[in-house]
Amino acid sequence: MSIVTTISSKIEGIKAVKILIETEVTPGIGIHLVGLADAAVKESLLRTVTALQSNGFHIPGRKIVINLAPADLHKKGTGYDLAIALSIIAASGQASLPDLDKYLILGEIGLDGSIRPVTGTAPALVLAKELKLKGCIIPRRNMQEAMLFSEGLDVYAVETLKEAIDITSGDTSSVKTIHEEIDDFEEPGALNGKLSSWDLICGNDAARRAIEIAAAGGHNVLLCGPAGSGKTSIANALAELLPPMTVEEKKEVACIYSIKGNTPSFKPGNERPFRAPHYTCTMSSLLGGSSGDNIVPGEVTLASKGVLFLDEFANYPKSLLECLRGTLEDKKITITRLRSKVEYPTDFQLVVATPPCPCGRYGDGDKCTCTKNQRLSYLARLSGPILDRIAMQVWTNVSRKEQIMGPRPEPIESVRERIKAARELQKKRYEGTAIRTNDELSAKDMNTYCPLGEEQMQLIESLIFRLGLSARAFGNIIKIARTIADLAGTDEIMPGHIAEAASYRFLDRRTE
Repeated sequence: MSIVTTISSKIEGIKAVKILIETEVTPGIGIHLVGLADAAVKESLLRTVTALQSNGFHIPGRKIVINLAPADLHKKGTGYDLAIALSIIAASGQASLPDLDKYLILGEIGLDGSIRPVTGTAPALVLAKELKLKGCIIPRRNMQEAMLFSEGLDVYAVETLKEAIDITSGDTSSVKTIHEEIDDFEEPGALNGKLSSWDLICGNDAARRAIEIAAAGGHNVLLCGPAGSGKTSIANALAELLPPMTVEEKKEVACIYSIKGNTPSFKPGNERPFRAPHYTCTMSSLLGGSSGDNIVPGEVTLASKGVLFLDEFANYPKSLLECLRGTLEDKKITITRLRSKVEYPTDFQLVVATPPCPCGRYGDGDKCTCTKNQRLSYLARLSGPILDRIAMQVWTNVSRKEQIMGPRPEPIESVRERIKAARELQKKRYEGTAIRTNDELSAKDMNTYCPLGEEQMQLIESLIFRLGLSARAFGNIIKIARTIADLAGTDEIMPGHIAEAASYRFLDRRTE
C-alpha cells in the first residue's frame, strides 16, 4: 500500500511547527513508531489500538510503520493520537479518507474513541493558515480558543473518532464548523452587574488619579502604604481601567494560555490577564522553564498584554527581582536549556506593592513600632535599578470612616473614556513607529515627542538637583508628564504637568 500522510503540529515558544505523520502498512509484524517521540507519544499506540477496536476497526496483522517527521525534532504530548488513528485506518484500507491531508489534526483519543482536549490548539490554527490547508480538526473542548483563529478555515470541533472519520472522508453533513455552531461573541465592556475594584477604593484620591495616569500611559507602578490601605484593590482597578484588547492582542494571549493548558474564555470584553504570584514563587514559575526540553511560560508571560502584580515586593529574593530588569525593557524573555531554546513575550504592565516598614503600620496613625533606621533598611531592599524602571511611586492611605461612608468615586466608565481618548492621541502621535504608549519612549524619542520650553527645563533642572534623580528617573518624569498632558487633551507639556509627575517619585527622597 502507499504511504498515508497526516498533518499535525508541535509547539516551539508560542508558535506551532508542522509535523508530518507518515504511515505505511507492509508485510511483517508489529507496530513501530519512529521520529524522536517521548513516552506519552509512544503510549498513544496502545490507546489508539484499543480505541480503533472499540469502534469496529481491526489492527491488520502486518507491519505498521509510523514516522513523525522531521525526525530530528523531539515530539511530546498526546496531541498526535487522533492523527495517528486516522492514518492507520486509511493506510490499512478500512476506510477511504481522501481529505485526510487537507486538515491539521489534533486530539487525544480515549479508549472508547472519545476525543479529549490538548494544549497548543491556538498556535496550530495559525500554522494551518500559513500552510493554506482547508481546515483543522480539534477536540470540542478546545473550541473556545479556536474562535479567534477560525476565519478562513473550516474548523471542526469533534467529540468522537467517528466524527473525525466523517470529516476526512468528505462527508460533513453530520457535523458543523464552529462558525455554524456559534454565530457571534458577547458584547465587549460589560461587568455583568459586578462591583468593580475601582468602586471599592475608598478615599485615596491621589492613588485613583495615579492609576488613571498609569493606565493611560502604560506606566509601571509601585504602591507603598500601610496594611489595609487598599493596595490590592488599586492594582485590580488598574487592570479594569486598561483599554479592551485588540484582536491581535487577544490572539497572542490565547496562544500563550493554549500552550500553558489553562485557557480562559477569550471573548471581546473579557478583562486583560491579571497575574499575582506569591513572593515565595520560584524563579522557574515566575520567568518560565521546566525540566528537559519541556519549557512552559511563567507568570511574566502569562501576564503579557495585562498586569503582573507583585505584592510584598520587598520580600521577594533579590536574585528574582534582578531577573525582571531585562523582561521589563525587552518585552520578551529567552529561556535556554541544554537541548532547547524558546522565546516568550513579556509585554506586561508591572504593579508592585510594599508596606513602608517591617511591621506594615507606618502611616496608620501611631501604630508603627519601627524606628526610622528600620524603615530605611526595609525600603533599602528595593533594588535601585528596579525602582528606576518603575515610573510611578504612589502612597496609599488607610481610609477614615468619613471617607468610607462618603460619596462613591467617579464612575469607572467616565474614567475609561478619558483613558481611551489619551490612548487615541498616543496612537495618532506615534503612527508609523513601533511605539504604542508614552512609557515606551526612548531618550531620543522624548526629544522628538516631548519638547520642553525654557520654564519647563528650569523646573526639571531644579528637580534633578533637589531630588538627585538618575537619568532614567528623569526620563520617567517626562513620560508621565506627557501622559498627564494627553489626559488633559493638550499637546504642550506644562510646568504643572511636570510638577505632578515629579510627585510620583517620592522614594527618591528616602532620607527625609
